[in-house]
Amino acid sequence: MDRTYVVGLAGASASGKSTISEDLKKLLENNYKVHVIHMDEYYRKEADRPRISGITDGVEYIDDNEPRALDLEQCYLDAQKAIGEYHVLIIEGLFSLWDEKIVALLDLKIFVDCDSDERFARRVLRNLSFGQQLNEITNRYVQAVQPRQKEYVEPTKWKSDIILNGFLQTAKGTEIIANWICMQLASK
Repeated sequence: MDRTYVVGLAGASASGKSTISEDLKKLLENNYKVHVIHMDEYYRKEADRPRISGITDGVEYIDDNEPRALDLEQCYLDAQKAIGEYHVLIIEGLFSLWDEKIVALLDLKIFVDCDSDERFARRVLRNLSFGQQLNEITNRYVQAVQPRQKEYVEPTKWKSDIILNGFLQTAKGTEIIANWICMQLASK
């Protein structure tokens, strides 16, 4: 197998990263061996994650939207191991365009952009299904999640090669990216 084509897929919480990465995998896996690394699998134990004080309420929250909350070094090492094992490797997560070692592995950098109101609505629905209370979800989002996403995730948009519309989640953008990847693999 020639060198693996590595795709980084970043975006804020609930922007559509996981959905798009799985759609991309489905489009490619009939012809190629594809693997997706979900950065969510690299969260440190809750006790080892950083904390953040709410911007106005002063409440201490576990800071899942800060790079030190994840073991990015292990993610990088796992990505390195996967290179050569697959035709296409997709690294999907908040910080896939933030960590410079991971960025250096990428052949294609994608940022999934989605309006913050839409992301908030998705996050509420998702977290309610996890059994969280509405006030807990909204407080955490306003006090801790949104400020960190503005600090760490949003600026990585400008490192991307492609900004994909996560609001519409149309198949067209994902199909175009899949076709591009196929063309790159065919030219190797």
